[in-house]
Amino acid sequence: MGKTIAAAMIAAAFFADGSVMKAEDAGREEKDFFVIRLSGDIDGRAERVVTMGLRKAERAGADYVMLDLDTYGGAVNSADAIRTAILGSKVPVLAYIDLQAASAGALISIACDSIYMKTGSSIGAATVVDGGGNVMPDKYQSFMRGMMRSTAEARGRDPHIAERMVDTANVLSMTPAEAVAAGYCEGVCESRGEVAGLVTGGAPYTLTEMTLTAVEKAVHFMLNPLLQAIFIIMIVGGLYVEFKTPGVGLPLCVALLGAVLYFSPLYIELLARNWEILLFVAGLILLALELFVIPGFGVCGISGIVCIVVSLVLAAVDNPRMVKWDGTLDLSQALMPFCIVIISASVAVFGSLWIVNRLYAARRLDSVALMESLEREKGFVGVSTGLTELVGCAVTVFNDMKPSGKVITEDGRIFEASLMFGYASRGEKVTVVRAEQGRLYCSR
Repeated sequence: MGKTIAAAMIAAAFFADGSVMKAEDAGREEKDFFVIRLSGDIDGRAERVVTMGLRKAERAGADYVMLDLDTYGGAVNSADAIRTAILGSKVPVLAYIDLQAASAGALISIACDSIYMKTGSSIGAATVVDGGGNVMPDKYQSFMRGMMRSTAEARGRDPHIAERMVDTANVLSMTPAEAVAAGYCEGVCESRGEVAGLVTGGAPYTLTEMTLTAVEKAVHFMLNPLLQAIFIIMIVGGLYVEFKTPGVGLPLCVALLGAVLYFSPLYIELLARNWEILLFVAGLILLALELFVIPGFGVCGISGIVCIVVSLVLAAVDNPRMVKWDGTLDLSQALMPFCIVIISASVAVFGSLWIVNRLYAARRLDSVALMESLEREKGFVGVSTGLTELVGCAVTVFNDMKPSGKVITEDGRIFEASLMFGYASRGEKVTVVRAEQGRLYCSR
């Protein structure tokens, strides 16, 4: 009887504290719970918060991660990413359902090592629906049922109960008491401290809640898809205007700023890799070579555009998630970033065309880019002076033209030249077709 009273007194003192046991308690080892609050929609931001929290908990040496849940669900792909991160976590993860764990929230809860629920909470109702709340076709439901079953099996829970949560005809949701009876809940608790007390068996514990630094908040804000689209518009639009107007001015600065704003948060979040950023730089170099060095538009220009698009898309994708368990690529992971890049680039090009036409006519770009026309009446002499007389004449290839090179006239003058098509070897005869900007354009 005395032992029972003593145990009751210790338990009362423990729960009265509500969060942290006092240090003088019996010298038992203190357990650290790293708390991640997950409320609202399950989306890309929630995915980043959970994955970042799991990494922080592991680095901090936490004994447990407590996922404080209150959500009606959200995107299946984000929920699947969170589920995968939890299943692979080196730190045990506990789910504390503060109020609701519906749909995607149910999947995330089942992936945790143990589940605790608050009085009045519920878990279940994982039927897949679209943005308007309409039930999706059975193909999507079948995928969700399989994911729910496999997750339940991984945690030693009844897979058939998890499957019933996706049933479109009689969808299952459980109260705390029903979840306990079904083996889907380890206990009913009214606070985080009560959960920690049950897990540690009355030993001392600390609750450390995850907080975001100012930099992390800024990064999450900049990873908004709308902002990412704006940054891409800055990159593509700035480059387009810069290439269409002579000189170096504000458009190039806007493009560089857009690139920094686009890649920086992705790099900090470990999404953008070094090689993806280098691929973007290589694309810019190839595009510049095509525009300023190699006449016409060919392999370099197309390769540069492809490099830029691929780098922008892959930088926004978690590359390991694109590789399935069987080694095949899951290209659906890159679908959304690809659409954002293509739509944003199209908007940038058409918008830039309109801006250049409007502002060039009004001469409003004079202060940010060189818009002066080099007219003969103003005293300017073009580098093409004297070349037009060579149009129609035959000249000799001075060095191999692939397709650019040099030609020599009969009187020994050497000029920069390019072939319209194909290649020409030293000593071959070619005909000058036209002369522009100090360069002769020839045909074989």
